[in-house]
Amino acid sequence: MGFKCGIIGLPNVGKSTLFNALTQTSQAQAENYPFCTIEPNVGEVDVPDERLKNLSEISLSDKTIPTRITFVDIAGLVEGASKGEGLGNQFLGNIREVDALAHIVRCFEDQNITHVNGNIDPIRDIETINTELLLSDIESLETRIPNLEKKERGGDKDAPKKLKLIDILIKKLNAGNPIKSNEYDKDQERYIREFQLLTNKETIYVCNTDEESIAKQNNYSELVNDYLKDKGFKKINISADIESQLSLLEASEQSEFLDTIGLKEPGLNKLIIEGYRALKLITFFTSGPKETRAWTITEGSLAPQAAGKIHTDFEKGFIRAETISYNDLSLIGDFSKAKDNGKLRSEGKEYIVKDGDIMNFRFNV
Repeated sequence: MGFKCGIIGLPNVGKSTLFNALTQTSQAQAENYPFCTIEPNVGEVDVPDERLKNLSEISLSDKTIPTRITFVDIAGLVEGASKGEGLGNQFLGNIREVDALAHIVRCFEDQNITHVNGNIDPIRDIETINTELLLSDIESLETRIPNLEKKERGGDKDAPKKLKLIDILIKKLNAGNPIKSNEYDKDQERYIREFQLLTNKETIYVCNTDEESIAKQNNYSELVNDYLKDKGFKKINISADIESQLSLLEASEQSEFLDTIGLKEPGLNKLIIEGYRALKLITFFTSGPKETRAWTITEGSLAPQAAGKIHTDFEKGFIRAETISYNDLSLIGDFSKAKDNGKLRSEGKEYIVKDGDIMNFRFNV
């Protein structure tokens, strides 16, 4: 599994349309009225990776298994959601369960699609959502205080540290600063992960533009660029309409369609790439006659941890990992020749796995 990405934004910004296109499904109702997504819609998509196909051909594999990303279409939030307005806290709770957020921002004009606030203003829309996330985090932290104070009186060693951190975090949130924007020590990072705060999640801003603006900026997406410039967030342009059209085409037809509108790749690819970067994820491969498979791990993972992604026994009984980089193998084109050329390495427990490594684990349990 790659990662779990929540699609958020105000009602009628194109979330469900984009979700349907990305996951090639019509299960999310893409209707022109607020809250048409009553429950979170969940869909999985393959992570596109040309290396996987090429590696499978080299190994003459019977199966080719990509890693996958889960998208969750979360109902449109509105001002006051943290206090129960609209569909309220139920959906703020759903956001806590994802790894990253794709914040969809409406950057197109269309008189046939109503805006919940009556006019197009992407910065106002961004700030509305972000304010609700900030307020929800404040409320979540405040509800933890009585229980932690009780634990502190009972002698819990972590409770005083958590209470001190909560005081710091609430002050930062009240000043309008998301949790992600600050640096913390290892203990604080561990506590923050435990708190499951919404503003601590990696966020990619997705400007949903019209077809004419997808290859370049329009006035709305330029406003978003300027707004995010010094905030450290990633932003991409996607047209939900274009993605919808692509989802109806065969793979060969998609390339031709993209060429005609001046695009190199679908929006899905851009979103996945930025998601991997934001979450510091990499891909390694296992490959043989039975199957070639992609696996997702965090940057800096050691070889035994990568082995554990396949099976816990692989990690417990790890001995070594026969390893070759994808680039080396693709140049040579054969595992036996790669071994003869000294490109196949034996790596131990302290080896840090690199993106594109092809690994065969040796273990004993």
